[in-house]
Amino acid sequence: MKVITMIFLTLFMAKGCTNEYQNNLENTVVQYTANTRGFFQKVIISNKKMSISRDRNGNTPMEQFDISENDWNELVKYFQKINLEEIPNLKDPTQKRFYDGAAIADLKIRFEDKNYETTQFDHGFPPKEIEEFVNKIVSLAKPKNDD
Repeated sequence: MKVITMIFLTLFMAKGCTNEYQNNLENTVVQYTANTRGFFQKVIISNKKMSISRDRNGNTPMEQFDISENDWNELVKYFQKINLEEIPNLKDPTQKRFYDGAAIADLKIRFEDKNYETTQFDHGFPPKEIEEFVNKIVSLAKPKNDD
């Protein structure tokens, strides 16, 4: 009986320590914001859906999109690489926002009733630890041209 209990506890604990469990994107709300005097973009991702606002005053309704399965799987893959506890300590690689060389950006993640927020960084130049994830969000949020 002790052996069975030990095996069960080992399996249970191993499951609890995996990145997949830690970073379950389906139960997470991600908000990416970038703005300057002439530019504003807020992207909210939650459970395979994306909302985008380009109106800082909130006068225009947010655009709503479903995220394709391929794009969602890519987001999940990048999200699982992120150490959520380290997000507030990430260093920005550039400081172009200080002289209007880039929009000011930040990333907020709400996971299991806990908030994780980066310090400000340059839009287009996220910290390397979240670079793939942020760049995927930005690419999904680009306006689609109807050519």
